[in-house]
Amino acid sequence: MMRNTKLPNGFKIALIQMSVSPDPQANLKKASTRIEQAASLGVDVVCLPELFCFQYFCQREDTAFFELAEPIPGPTTEEMGKIARANRVVVIVPVFERRALGIYHNSAVVIDTDGSIVGIYRKMHIPDDPLYYEKFYFTPGDLGFKVFDTSTGRIGVLICWDQWFPEAARLVSLMGASVIFYPTAIGWHPHEREKFGQTQIDAWRTVQRGHAIANGVYVASVNRVGYESLSSEEPGIDFWGSSFICDPQGVVLAEASSDGEEIVIGEVDLTRIEDVRQNWPFFRDRRVDAYGEITSRFIDSKKWTDEMK
Repeated sequence: MMRNTKLPNGFKIALIQMSVSPDPQANLKKASTRIEQAASLGVDVVCLPELFCFQYFCQREDTAFFELAEPIPGPTTEEMGKIARANRVVVIVPVFERRALGIYHNSAVVIDTDGSIVGIYRKMHIPDDPLYYEKFYFTPGDLGFKVFDTSTGRIGVLICWDQWFPEAARLVSLMGASVIFYPTAIGWHPHEREKFGQTQIDAWRTVQRGHAIANGVYVASVNRVGYESLSSEEPGIDFWGSSFICDPQGVVLAEASSDGEEIVIGEVDLTRIEDVRQNWPFFRDRRVDAYGEITSRFIDSKKWTDEMK
């Protein structure tokens, strides 16, 4: 296949915003087709949404859904490895990982252009909210926050709920990631959309743009789209799409709609990162000698004040 020439100071990335059906094989085939389409446009790295092979099963607690999990390497990573190799692209593949008997993770596998597995990230922050009962299914990640050196460049990968935590974005940025990918599955409870919908999506977008600004890094967040309910008796989730890519100043370079399947494409420019960090030198001015308390669960300000007297 024909590919565009690699950018001299960076690379092109694509986010696959897609709806998800009850048929895992159909979802895998759709994702494969979208990756091929993105590769034909000269993209170097492609990221799929969180748990893209399945409808979002965490809407309820049901042990039957553990049967969906698979090992790494496994069927999904093997198929995605073939697609990555055939199209010479890096692919970020979210997987419901079966690690051992009774131990499961919400993971993302980074596959290089030759089809080999570069590494695995296991979701560190696990939510437990109405219709997002992830603590029932997923063991918290134990690999820490990581970056991945691919043939295209050094990238960071975090997953969904991780996107609300500045510590995670800061750590992968300090490790040298030029872009942070956030495979995501987030949407509205149907009964909340009218009252809270705009506030929720604005907060979601704003916090991630803040990570880009605070760290001088590109951010690429890819969501699924469409309404999903596990049965006609359950309320379901209206996934809000809106996948986007922003630059190190938080400028949105490309953004999808809230209701359509789309491929979102943008460029990661390494000279842009350098320029922004020179002019907004947040890394230079960090007081690393004064942040020890950040690892505390909570800081008792009264106790701290008393000690200062």
